[in-house]
Amino acid sequence: MQAAPVRATAIPSFTDALRAVESVLMSSGQRTARRNAWTSVLEDRRRAKDRVEAQRVLEQTLTETVTARS
Repeated sequence: MQAAPVRATAIPSFTDALRAVESVLMSSGQRTARRNAWTSVLEDRRRAKDRVEAQRVLEQTLTETVTARS
């Protein structure tokens, strides 16, 4: 008679379980961090564009004022 095959499945340790949970949570957190960083980049670009436009308007206004007084 042949012995039945034995299946040995290692029970994950508490540390392994914590690492698995951490990896799931961190991957989500990293996605959130990347999304927040990209949103910040876009907002910085928008503010830079607004500053350039404001500078252009100020310079144009100054030029018109100086020309009108001459």
